[in-house]
Amino acid sequence: MSQTDDHINLTVQRFAVLTCIVALLPISVGALVTTLKAGMAFADWPTSDGQNMLLYPWLNDLRHTDKFVEHGHRLAGVLIGLVSIGLVVVTFVKETRRWVRAGSIIILLAVIAQGLLGGMRVRMNEQVLAMTHSITGGLFFTLCFLFAFLVRRRPADERSRVDRRFSPVVYAVGVLFPFVVFGQYVLGGFFRHLGRMLHEHLAGAVIVTLLAAVLLFALLRSDLLSFRSRGKWLASALLLQIGLGLGSWVTKLGFPTLGWVASANSPAQNVVCSLHTVGGMFLLATASGAAMELILSARSGQIEQLTGLFSESSLTSGRNGGLA
Repeated sequence: MSQTDDHINLTVQRFAVLTCIVALLPISVGALVTTLKAGMAFADWPTSDGQNMLLYPWLNDLRHTDKFVEHGHRLAGVLIGLVSIGLVVVTFVKETRRWVRAGSIIILLAVIAQGLLGGMRVRMNEQVLAMTHSITGGLFFTLCFLFAFLVRRRPADERSRVDRRFSPVVYAVGVLFPFVVFGQYVLGGFFRHLGRMLHEHLAGAVIVTLLAAVLLFALLRSDLLSFRSRGKWLASALLLQIGLGLGSWVTKLGFPTLGWVASANSPAQNVVCSLHTVGGMFLLATASGAAMELILSARSGQIEQLTGLFSESSLTSGRNGGLA
């Protein structure tokens, strides 16, 4: 690879990571909007109290928390839209791989769809749409996370190494794990937005933790550095989410046996419950990254016990670089 190609790839990689980071802003503020029940602070969209969204005197609403937070969410949505447009421009100018260009376009279309969904939620004043908007926000961040992961992935670094201990059963757990986490994320949305399925959400947390323990045991003991790296990301996200889940329970529902009574709409409750939603999204993204790493590594023949499951053409494609 030439020095010019290195520079081109580095530029795209940095912008992909920037997009992923900026995507956290509207999602995090959106989680706070839900916690504060401020989604209908403005009854109109795309205007705010009849004024142009970009010209609205946002800072004058510091004393009106609901309007300040909701308008901040709208402005953060504009920001990620601009960054997504920039991502498309950068990939088309600096990148030759078609899948990278296609991925940037998909991200931009996803931003537009997410914005329209948020607008429909306001105009129709529909709580189910609010829940859907929150769930698709998590999927959007996962999309950005996977795009940044794939753009930065360099399978050639470990092309000669093979994991001889990773079993097909654990591989299946790893590939299916993001779907289980997504189900848990949806159950959390039902509880936050509709006040339903609390017990199902708690049961889902147990299932997610058990499956994650099985997967982490294999990833962290792997012969492949890339697997151990994915395992560390996943372990960090899981531990963070468990802590935030416990914090959300205590601040929202209290702990009567210890004499702890929850205070409705307390600062601690608002912050912790909002972060719990963001943590669930981050867990979904890291689980998806681990699954993608498993799939691509298996295709390139780096999981010894799975080489027979892939055709010779797939192996050849993987060794020649695949998506990297």
